[in-house]
Order: sequence, then C-alpha cells, then structure tokens
Amino acid sequence: MKKFMTLSHILLVVVSLYTSTSASQTLLILGDSLSASYNIPLEKGWVPLLEERLQNEFPDISVVNASISGETTGNALKRLPALLDKFSPSTVVIELGGNDGLRGFKLAQIKQNLEQMITLSKQSGANVVLTGIHIPPNYGPAYTQIFYNAYKNLSEQYQTEFVPFILKDIGEDPDLMQADGVHPTAEAQPKVLENMWPHIKRALKSAQ
Repeated sequence: MKKFMTLSHILLVVVSLYTSTSASQTLLILGDSLSASYNIPLEKGWVPLLEERLQNEFPDISVVNASISGETTGNALKRLPALLDKFSPSTVVIELGGNDGLRGFKLAQIKQNLEQMITLSKQSGANVVLTGIHIPPNYGPAYTQIFYNAYKNLSEQYQTEFVPFILKDIGEDPDLMQADGVHPTAEAQPKVLENMWPHIKRALKSAQ
C-alpha cells in the first residue's frame, strides 16, 4: 500500500471521479492501493471487474472509484464530504486502514476516522460496506488483533455490510501476491472481487 501512483493510476482516479452519474444509483469506492489497481493493468483490478459485473446484474448503477494508492483513513475522511456532495452515492465501500496500520498509527484515531466516515456516509443516505483489514504482526499480536476487531465492532455498531478480509484465500498464497507481499497480482483480482461481491450486492439491493 505504498504511496506511489503511475500516470495511468492517476488517470484511473481522475476518470472515475468524473464518470457520468446519469445512472439511477452510484456506488462509491473509497480505498487505497488494494482498490486502485496497484502495479497491474488498470482494467485487471477488482473494481473494473466489478463494473463489468454490474453492467449485467445492476445496469442502472455507476461506479466512482475514488481509491488512491497510499491513502490513509485521515486523508480519506477529509475527501469524503466533497465526494458525497458531488456524487450522492447510494452505497459507499470503505476499504481503508492498511496504510495506517503499517505505519503504526494510534488505534483510537484509526477507529475514530473509520467511524466518522461511516457516520457521514449513512447521514448522506448511503449504505456502507466496511472492509476488514489484516496487517502483519509488526507491532505485536495485540495491536494486530485489536486493529482487526475495530472493523468488526464498528460494522456491528453501525449495522453495515462487513467484508471479513479482502484478501481471504489470497494473502497467504505467494502465487497470488506481488513480490512485496502486500498487493495481490492481476491473477488474484477475480478472487478479490468474489470476496467483496456478496456484501456489495446486498448493500446495492437494500438501497434500491
């Protein structure tokens, strides 16, 4: 989840942010490099694959991918009000926190940022899909466990859809991970989508 963006990744965000929202509903993806096609062809990422699936199952829904490699919960929280105002999404996917955890940010602040993003999204009328994140035990097992539990607890408290782990059945398979051990390969992206899809689908149906 390094803070690095090629020109193509910048274009992905710019194009996504200005995608026509003539469809009846908008799905906003607020994430980091795991949702920004990091170091793989843009069209291979799980969000473009999601857009393809939506064309068949939910053709009236447009996707705004506001994910940025290296994004933190604090920076995303600052961007969120303008995104909600501009796109009025019916559903918001929050896939954030990995960069915070890898940098050892205070757990209380991470949780507060996530909580505020959930609250702002729900106050705008959007359903929320919160994506659980696991981080390496760099800061000890206690930090790692409390970090993950914060997502589950927030989802239960605010009654959001909850993805237990975006890299389920991926993160421990070296053949599906890039050399950095953090980002999934292009071949893994369909599996990422399968981890995300049931929760996104339920949120979209509930919003209709």
